[in-house]
Amino acid sequence: MGLIVGLEAKLPSGFLVTTVEKLAGYMRKNSLWPATFGLACCAIEMMAAGAGRYDLARFGMEVFRASPRQADLMIVAGRVSNKMAPVVRQIYDQMAAPKWTIAMGACASSGGMFNNYAIVQGVDHIIPVDIYLPGCPPRPEMLMDAILKLHEQIGNEKLGPNREKIIKEVEAAALAAKPTHQLKGLLT
Repeated sequence: MGLIVGLEAKLPSGFLVTTVEKLAGYMRKNSLWPATFGLACCAIEMMAAGAGRYDLARFGMEVFRASPRQADLMIVAGRVSNKMAPVVRQIYDQMAAPKWTIAMGACASSGGMFNNYAIVQGVDHIIPVDIYLPGCPPRPEMLMDAILKLHEQIGNEKLGPNREKIIKEVEAAALAAKPTHQLKGLLT
């Protein structure tokens, strides 16, 4: 009798039972392809995360796609000007579904220190955002942590009618929420 190593040792009966949602979540989270999309200084940190020292290849993301049709993750790295906003939306619309977004840096998340007419005050005014990554600029380690949190979120996503129900609930909660211009102070 030979030595049993790896998966066979954990599954002595020879088969594995799981749900389709868990299997799809596992496949999706381990095959993210980010779009090449850097707008400002945060893009330098995003490029550093893909380089040898930090190595996003460990998470199956070594290839940043130049075509949005081949990408399913948009990392908006840096400030978005009002002139660039339609381009960001067009690239997001061209991406393959399902798709996810990370707003990298204070500028992408909330406009940062640029509180003026030329800069969009948060990329979530243009496209839906899954993970907000603070910092000016955030370090590559922080980007990798945000990607791991996104992996966890993707792994737990529902499929089919369950997903549609959750989307409707989130939209209803967003419509019922108090507008940001009515909020007073930091702790309301």
